[in-house]
Amino acid sequence: MAEMVQATAPTAGRVSDSYRWTQLVIGIAAMVMIANYQYGWTFFVPDIQKTFGWDRASIQWAFTLFVLFETWLVPVEGWFVDRYGPRLVVLIGGILCAIGWAINAEATTLSGYYLGMIVAGIGAGGVYGTCVGNALKWFPDKRGLAAGLTAAGFGAGSAFTVAPIQAMIRDSGFQNTFLYFGLGQGIIVIILSFFLFAPTPGQVPPAVQNANLQQSRRNYTPSEVMGQPIFWLMYFMFVIVGAGGLMVTANLKPIGVDWKVDTIPVTLVGMTMTAVTFAATIDRILNGLTRPFFGWVSDMIGRENTMFIAFGIEGVGIWALYTLGHDPVWFVILSGLVFFAWGEIYSLFPSTCTDTFGAKFATTNAGLLYTAKGAAALVVPIANYVQQSSGSWDLVFLIAAGANILASLLAIIVLKPWRKAVVAQANS
Repeated sequence: MAEMVQATAPTAGRVSDSYRWTQLVIGIAAMVMIANYQYGWTFFVPDIQKTFGWDRASIQWAFTLFVLFETWLVPVEGWFVDRYGPRLVVLIGGILCAIGWAINAEATTLSGYYLGMIVAGIGAGGVYGTCVGNALKWFPDKRGLAAGLTAAGFGAGSAFTVAPIQAMIRDSGFQNTFLYFGLGQGIIVIILSFFLFAPTPGQVPPAVQNANLQQSRRNYTPSEVMGQPIFWLMYFMFVIVGAGGLMVTANLKPIGVDWKVDTIPVTLVGMTMTAVTFAATIDRILNGLTRPFFGWVSDMIGRENTMFIAFGIEGVGIWALYTLGHDPVWFVILSGLVFFAWGEIYSLFPSTCTDTFGAKFATTNAGLLYTAKGAAALVVPIANYVQQSSGSWDLVFLIAAGANILASLLAIIVLKPWRKAVVAQANS
């Protein structure tokens, strides 16, 4: 109780590391609870299509709308968090998440699913932006790791519910699955919201400085950030890397169906599952693990050096999945590689943004950059239209692979020297 009072005081002494880690764990738990609203969607698409007869591209607009509203309102939600603390935003987010999937459970029209995913997207965005921003504030000394662990909750949070969601869709119908998973996850987020606090001045260690990790001592306001050209370079890189991963996330099962590998049993590391179920499970786990892993690596060797490595692996991984993925074993392995090399954007970009523009407005500024995910989501239905018109995924995969290679080169050739100069000028 004493620590709770200490956490809400205007100024306070340094808190213990255990208290900081407790706040981080609460944020991670909330992220786990909202993960299925994005990553579970792919399992509902075939049944929605079979039940109502709509074309896949039209259905996937619901996913795009979810991501748009999840991301583009985060700066507004971040503004409230930076001024009034994290609890209220996460509380409302949990309520909206539950309502969103409850709407999906009753929907019989495309507009109904669009509305349900918009509501869920607003709620999930409030939780996501708040928890990542709070992690960045509590751990200025370990920003990459803290942001990565928090984002891992979102990336890997749905891994253990891949099989239960598919089983419930099969046994009880997708409408009941929407209802019970939506309500259950939303209620847990509501409970967790009451235990979240933001740090006050003096409670956390100072930002670190080393040759590889450039951190600004100046706190840029959101309006100032929007006027910085380097912000828009990061935004562009976020979009072109994010688009490929979101395309695979939304279409993992449809791709498996089109390549005729979805129901083929695959045995790896002593386990046997159908290719899509195995791939989805591994993808969620690796998509979660990559966030703290590459976040930790970036704390050691620098953000841009890590981006160069990760984005390069992603480009090669997407090309390899396109080339070899018609084999069910390679489909599982290479989709895992794609997600491992993709998920780190959700730790690298927020920590890079806060390193560059300061911690005071971290939630809002990272939220502004996070809207790039919404812009990337616009590519998902476009990819579906390209696939439908051409009859194959070839062009979609080749463009995605090339975009990642471009981002890899931009990180090391352009972003690294430019950001070093920006931070040096701010600190002078």
